[in-house]
Amino acid sequence: MTNAMPRSSQPARRNQSSGFPRPQARNAQNAERNYERYLALARAEALAGDRIVAENYFQHAEHYFRSMGENPN
Repeated sequence: MTNAMPRSSQPARRNQSSGFPRPQARNAQNAERNYERYLALARAEALAGDRIVAENYFQHAEHYFRSMGENPN
């Protein structure tokens, strides 16, 4: 007796478009909002003296900063 789950006849759809256009303006707004949020968190942690957590938040902020550059609105 095996514990394997039965396989679906169709492959899983991961990272595929749903066929609907993505709202670029909304994504840009979310990126900007998240950038500002992580930047504020990073600054607060830096002031509190936790450089490791601050660097983590700065890296998150940098990701969203780059996302804003890729999606001009």
